[in-house]
Amino acid sequence: MPIGQEKAAFLRAKAEYSDHARQTAAVFILCGIDLGAGLRSPRPERLKLAARLRRLIERERLRGVNRHWNYDLNRHIAMKQALDRLVLGQGDAPLAV
Repeated sequence: MPIGQEKAAFLRAKAEYSDHARQTAAVFILCGIDLGAGLRSPRPERLKLAARLRRLIERERLRGVNRHWNYDLNRHIAMKQALDRLVLGQGDAPLAV
C-alpha cells in the first residue's frame, strides 16, 4: 500500500478512535450511561438504553424550545450522536425502535 493511503487510513482510524472516546466520556458524564458497555450489550439491553437516550434527548430538546438557561446544544448533539451509534450497533442489524 502506498504511503499516502497508509497515512489516510491511519488518520481515519485515529479520528474514529477519538470520536468514540469523546462520545463515551460525554454520554457517561451527561447521562450516566456507559456507551462502551451499551454497544457490547445484547439487543434487548440496547433497546432499553436507546429508549432512555431518546427520552433524555426529548427533554433536552424541550429545554431548547423553551429557551431554558440550562440548555446546551453540545450536550444535545453528543446525546444524538451516541443514540445513532447505539442504534447502529457494531455490525449488527440496526435497531428498529
